[in-house]
Amino acid sequence: MIEGNQYSDEVLYSDLMEQIDAEEIERKKRAAKREIRRRKKRKKLLIRLYIRLGLFILIFVLIIIIAVFGVRKLISFITSSEDGASEAEFGIIERVLMDPGDINVEEVAEKAPVIYEAIETPETKSFGSDVTGQYAILVDVDNGTILAQRECNTMMSPASMTKVLTLLVACEHINDLDDKITMSIDMLNYAYSNGCSTAGFAENETVTVRDLLYGTILPSGGDAALGLAYYVSGSQEAFVDLMNQKLDEMGLSQTAHFTNCIGLYDQDHYCTAYDMAMIMDAAIHNDICKEVLNARKYTTSSTEQHRNGIELSNWFLRRIEDKECGVTFMGGKTGFVNESGNCAVSYAVTPDGGNYICVIANAQGSWRCIYDHVAVYKQFFDTSYVPLSETEIEDQIEQDESEEEAENQ
Repeated sequence: MIEGNQYSDEVLYSDLMEQIDAEEIERKKRAAKREIRRRKKRKKLLIRLYIRLGLFILIFVLIIIIAVFGVRKLISFITSSEDGASEAEFGIIERVLMDPGDINVEEVAEKAPVIYEAIETPETKSFGSDVTGQYAILVDVDNGTILAQRECNTMMSPASMTKVLTLLVACEHINDLDDKITMSIDMLNYAYSNGCSTAGFAENETVTVRDLLYGTILPSGGDAALGLAYYVSGSQEAFVDLMNQKLDEMGLSQTAHFTNCIGLYDQDHYCTAYDMAMIMDAAIHNDICKEVLNARKYTTSSTEQHRNGIELSNWFLRRIEDKECGVTFMGGKTGFVNESGNCAVSYAVTPDGGNYICVIANAQGSWRCIYDHVAVYKQFFDTSYVPLSETEIEDQIEQDESEEEAENQ
């Protein structure tokens, strides 16, 4: 009986153990399933994390690429500008993209380059036969519109009108107008060997920066222009880099590029009549430039070489100011090389305070260039204007030349 009970206990124990093993196995299976689910869930979370991290890295890389390489195209797209961003605009936007939290809005607004532009409108006219220059433009500065034009977007040689930009760039980099520089033989040799007009400074003459500004514009002095270049940058080449940077800043670099600060002909030295009008626009918004461009006469400081100074004259303004055009001439700069013909840019103000800029290029003679300017201003601001015939203009020029010759004797 005892043996039977013992057998039954063993069977019961065996069954119990099998049940426990089965439960253990089931528990382990459930635990294994939970672990599998946990791992799958973790894997999904990791995948999502990697995807998000990858997208973040991709966006970051795209921002870097845009900031470093693609800003110009981006700005071109936003502004619909064919020439894209200037160097100054590029720098500002690069800073915004790279560290938007570090941008001072007022600082950016102050340092942002001023874009000078004028647009054609349905009212823009074409010049008639009374204006003979191949390239011509009249700009309403206050409204930013082109009143009339002829081939104003065709690239040309600007000759000594170049010196308006020379003046502007110099004025933007000069702190003391009474500072001095000594004219070197290299400066003078360059000017004389290239047949430049000069202010008349002598070798080793120490002159003020102010004298160089007036000497660059009034007599169109190549010596003075070089003096400014060396004073500001140490060489003409470095100064010309500044000039081209300014063109880029103004949004003109697609059609304007200079190789010297004087206006000597070079196939890579060019701009359009429109570009020159915009350069003059920028210049008249600089107080020093405006003062220099408006001067009829100026006497340089006394030096050892020139005790009484050098008398300088702006012959363009002195020639044109007695012509009744309905405006007051407040600035002007002429130019001539064989490849450009006679050219000039002028700034005039109407009695009601309107500001206008005219550019004439490739006119047939210095006096004819003046009469082209006269015709342009009279056409728009003299209600009694009647175009002169060719014979009348030639007779008038002959009379003006005779009077000028008598005055110079």
